[in-house]
Amino acid sequence: MKTLLKTARELKNMKVREVSQQTGIDQALISKFETGTRKPTRDQLPKLATVLEIDLETLMVAWLKEKILYEIGDEEFALKAMKVAEEEIRYQAKSVKKIPSSLQKILTEIDALKTKLDTFREFDSYRITQALELEYTFESNRIEGNTLTLRETDLVINEGLTVSGKSMREHLEAINHQEAIGYIKHLMEKNSLLNEREVLSIHNLILRGIHPEDAGRYRKVQVMIKGSTYMPPQPFMVSKQMEDYFIWYETNKNSLHPVLLAAEMHERLVTIHPFIDGNGRTSRLVMNLVLLSHGYIIANIKGDYDNRMQYYQTLEKAQTTSDKEDFLLFIAQIEKESLERYLDIISQ
Repeated sequence: MKTLLKTARELKNMKVREVSQQTGIDQALISKFETGTRKPTRDQLPKLATVLEIDLETLMVAWLKEKILYEIGDEEFALKAMKVAEEEIRYQAKSVKKIPSSLQKILTEIDALKTKLDTFREFDSYRITQALELEYTFESNRIEGNTLTLRETDLVINEGLTVSGKSMREHLEAINHQEAIGYIKHLMEKNSLLNEREVLSIHNLILRGIHPEDAGRYRKVQVMIKGSTYMPPQPFMVSKQMEDYFIWYETNKNSLHPVLLAAEMHERLVTIHPFIDGNGRTSRLVMNLVLLSHGYIIANIKGDYDNRMQYYQTLEKAQTTSDKEDFLLFIAQIEKESLERYLDIISQ
């Protein structure tokens, strides 16, 4: 752990003072982390990983290893106890991550479609991609009540025109969302880490010019979700829950199927509801960033009444009962349909 932190800091040519300023962790503590006289807390690990650009999973493993060694030391039965613990952990992991047969079936179908898609990559067209991204902006905004039609959304984004009878907010929502799509594609191409800074940047784009004082900032007040019985956490809990959110991502990103990982990241973010406005759009963009990063395509949830109601109902069930199966199935079905449509377009 101590070597890992010091080496990462030196590779970035950073002083201990700079790491302290960017993480909010006392400078003396960081020095002690590097000498091994103190250990970071679990909450401090994501901050150190982000600033020092260390894979959080690597950092967590090193931290847990030292914690285990400190606890058991040279106890006589240490190795035997660790073997028993390993078997128990494996059993728990297996039971927790068992996927229902209905969900596994659609994931298998999705993987077959993706395999087929990979053989058609050379036929990818910028114009097709541009049209599908425009549809995604239109549908994602329609879910949230934006009344611009698909054609009007095109005129606003690609022609720079103003549509009579539509509010300035609706125009900005279209422009901002399209720019946010460009941003998540940029992150995907750079293979950037999904962390707090990037999620705040996505949200900043969504609310830019609409609520500039709230763009890219966690809420400081309690909120309610219109039409839902679910009550989001109090504002003082948001920062901690967001830390846990990124820890969960780093812990599960290499073990969950990418479609399930994307759906979970969506549901978990919108359940925390960390922002005054723009939670849905930001959560869907994070979901699609995960999908794009794994070679899938944008899962475009339609904004018509039936799809919107199914989306909200499965999401609320996940939030109020902790039963996520219906929501995961819904997102998987959307991704499957998006893949089928894309393949149908490019293979003609």
